[in-house]
Amino acid sequence: MTVLLRVTRMRQRLYTILEQGSGNERFSDAVSAGLIFLVVLTLAATVLESVPEWGAAYSNVFEIIEYLALVVFSIEYAARLWTAVEHPLWHRDGAARAALRFAASPAGLIDLAAVAPFWLMFLVAADFKALLVLRILRFFKLTRYSPAMRSLLDALYSERRALVGCFVILCGATLMAAALMHLAEGAIQPQKFGTIPDAMWWAVVTLGTVGYGDAVPITAVGRLIGGLTIFAGLLMVALPVGIVATAFTNEVHKRDFVVTWGLVARIPLFSQLNATQVADVMKILRAQKVDKGAIIARRGEPAHSMYLIVDGEVEIRLRHRHVRLGAGDFFGEIAALRQTKRSATVQALEPTRLLALDASDLHSLMDREPQIASRIWNAARERLGGELDKTSSDLIAVELPSDVASD
Repeated sequence: MTVLLRVTRMRQRLYTILEQGSGNERFSDAVSAGLIFLVVLTLAATVLESVPEWGAAYSNVFEIIEYLALVVFSIEYAARLWTAVEHPLWHRDGAARAALRFAASPAGLIDLAAVAPFWLMFLVAADFKALLVLRILRFFKLTRYSPAMRSLLDALYSERRALVGCFVILCGATLMAAALMHLAEGAIQPQKFGTIPDAMWWAVVTLGTVGYGDAVPITAVGRLIGGLTIFAGLLMVALPVGIVATAFTNEVHKRDFVVTWGLVARIPLFSQLNATQVADVMKILRAQKVDKGAIIARRGEPAHSMYLIVDGEVEIRLRHRHVRLGAGDFFGEIAALRQTKRSATVQALEPTRLLALDASDLHSLMDREPQIASRIWNAARERLGGELDKTSSDLIAVELPSDVASD
């Protein structure tokens, strides 16, 4: 039982590392960076190996790179098969079925294609030079680490029916243009338009707005058909481009929404809000990144907003002491509410991500959500502590409301 528990925990930890979980961020990032570097290295080696001079001069180097990639990618593929049962959607399927589901998934097929050519070379005595071109498919392994590429693939998948419809329309337009051009130019240029299949090459090139110039109509009717085909080609190109662009934009916005949702939900100030309330809060927050040592707010400056710390650490330099705040804390709320000048300087002690809330939006939020208003005032009183007894402190005399300061 103890051995089984240890194996399960080991598998869970490995899954977390491979999937860049929050529990092992640094090690997971290191593993991901190593895999990305190896993918890029093997792609560069594949390209350079195709140059005869370099392929002959550095054959040993390219061979070492490929064997290294074979070992690493094979271990990665086996590890992902073993940990597939930890996937939230496959957890109830059992280890064997979860492994099969991963193997049949797009990511699993890409991982398999990254190692399959080499294992086939070991198993079958044949020249697999053409098959080794499949190494280029390793490029798609980068989609696991690139949100932009994943968003593009998600956009293509979500609009697959519309794109298939565009392809059907393109096939129909190609067939119609080829048939018309065959009738107009077939007798005059039989070597180029003598049959509909011959004319289809011209139609595809013209509809694709490429125009190689190897087949050109010479009659008036043929040129008229060619002109109409060119205009139709503009529509054929614009239609799928517009569909993909719109879908890609929607996917990016959806991903940003999910990320921002996660950031807001992690902040204790909003932890008790329901889904509708969190969505309302997200509309008024602005994301901001600051580097280590950057001044976020300076004493004496007008206060226009409060800040919530997503991750990182800041230091508030009060007159009588310094206060450090970390992830989940917030600051600047009192001065923002009173719209007075800052009574303290705030500096980032490390790279920090913030969510800024403008003063006007803060007023509206506290009016709508009394529990948030209460937590903001209570947090301010707890943070100040002994400062409440020092009437000389401008932070209290200027920023704190009378009912809170006298409590």
